[in-house]
Amino acid sequence: MLPIRYRLLTLVLLLGLAIPFRSMAQSIDDIMPIPVEVMKARRGHVTIDGKTQIVFDRQFADQAVYLRELLAAQTGLKLKSQATNQTITKASHRIRLVFDTKSITKDEMYTLTVSGKDVTIRAKDTGGVVYGIQTLLQLFPLRQVKEVKIPDVTIRDYPRFAYRGMHLDVVRHMFPLTFIKKYIDYLAFHKMNTFHWHLTDDQGWRIEIESYPKLNTIGSWRDSTLIGHFKAAPARYDGKRYGGFYTKNEVREVIRYAAVRGITIIPEIDIPGHSRATIAAYPEFSTRPDTTWNVAYTWGMYNRQNNVLQPNPATFQFLKTVFQEVAELFPGAYFHLGGDETSKMWWKADPVSQAFIKDHKLKDEKGLQTYFVEQVAGYLAAKGKKVIGWHEILEGDLNTTTLIMNWGGEKEGIAAAKRGHQVIMSPGKPLYFDHYQSKDPNDSLAIHGYNPVDAVYAFEPIPDTLHKLNLDKYMIGAQGNVWTEYMGSPAKVEYMIFPRMTALSEVLWSPKEKKDYEDFKRRLKTAIIPRYTFWKASYFPSFEQWTMEK
Repeated sequence: MLPIRYRLLTLVLLLGLAIPFRSMAQSIDDIMPIPVEVMKARRGHVTIDGKTQIVFDRQFADQAVYLRELLAAQTGLKLKSQATNQTITKASHRIRLVFDTKSITKDEMYTLTVSGKDVTIRAKDTGGVVYGIQTLLQLFPLRQVKEVKIPDVTIRDYPRFAYRGMHLDVVRHMFPLTFIKKYIDYLAFHKMNTFHWHLTDDQGWRIEIESYPKLNTIGSWRDSTLIGHFKAAPARYDGKRYGGFYTKNEVREVIRYAAVRGITIIPEIDIPGHSRATIAAYPEFSTRPDTTWNVAYTWGMYNRQNNVLQPNPATFQFLKTVFQEVAELFPGAYFHLGGDETSKMWWKADPVSQAFIKDHKLKDEKGLQTYFVEQVAGYLAAKGKKVIGWHEILEGDLNTTTLIMNWGGEKEGIAAAKRGHQVIMSPGKPLYFDHYQSKDPNDSLAIHGYNPVDAVYAFEPIPDTLHKLNLDKYMIGAQGNVWTEYMGSPAKVEYMIFPRMTALSEVLWSPKEKKDYEDFKRRLKTAIIPRYTFWKASYFPSFEQWTMEK
């Protein structure tokens, strides 16, 4: 028989198992991205348990459901919710979502107060309340619990930049709707507000178009896909038909999903280059209407294969119809029309294009590129949309209402700002997340370049030159780009974006003076990598080993 002290210890352990599991909150010091202002209390806490209620102002009804679902998934706590104007049933503690246009003085701002019996999030827009929710979730543990004690605190927070985006190319490789939603969830957690959805290119057309159905029956499918790296010789292909497209109903579903999370979706239909899938479906829009084109199955088309549109009446009618059809789907103010890497050699060799340049008194092929952009901008303006384009659209003279997305360096961004354009910085170095994040020859295949996470964290969207010229106002934010030539699965996308996307979120949200890379790494290891694991997301684990110095 066991000695009495062991029997007592066993009894205590058994009784402990019968007591609901309690947990202290995660550390306030681990929040990512760093908030603007955190005021800790010396003592006090609010206990959140199964009796806690979510009480919401009607403007945030959808976000109350969103919070309830996230809390249940993360902690197992299944809270009831009710609107503020309903009779409030007795609850030990509450999580309150309050619509407030008085104390909340900035767009996307929130305050999070833990005090007395309540946790209160105040905001005046969807973005603000969602970001408050994301901060609150970081104070809960990533495991099933019966209750959590959240220490008293007041957080006042808002973004540094108005535009905080992530791009995803679904043309080179297409991803299921479930992953598109998951990607949007990643943006929401990182307090980003824009999803740039790259829907068409040389290798496929990924959105349903009713007015020109061959874009889907022909243009959405390629006969093969490159195996290995683009620069490998000889080139190898898998010989498998690949493709598909998102239906309009699927697009609407994604838009609704994003709206609840405060995410605006900007669609991109890339013209007048990157149009090989278009001319494969409709050769009459090409500079060689007598040619049968294939949807591209290799990468890197610029100056190698004809992929431009011919300026003829049928082409412009096509552009007007398609852009307006797509614009009707998306409620956001902006539409991305690409405009990049438009090879001029095909227009130079085409008599119809040369005659068009002459007849319309255009200076040259650059003028023709601008003409395409301005025509489409006009079609979109009729639907209440403004235009975003890659920085090459500035090769000609362009109206300053067009936003410039600069994938070049500081030089191109400065030039656009000096011409009076608002600029979204998205330089290939370091914000192309399709570039390598290590120099390990055995690392997973990437397109080229080297963008380690510390380079992303060190990135400053406003060049010193613009600051000295007092032109800061033209830099409205930045975006990470994800081109998927070498990303054939959701897991590979995650491996390439994490933790670089997390680093970018702090660049775009947090006050510049609060950034600290060593502390970022600490928080990443303590709080964020466990969250990647909770998400069942892949990530690059060797971020400390590979730096700008290596």
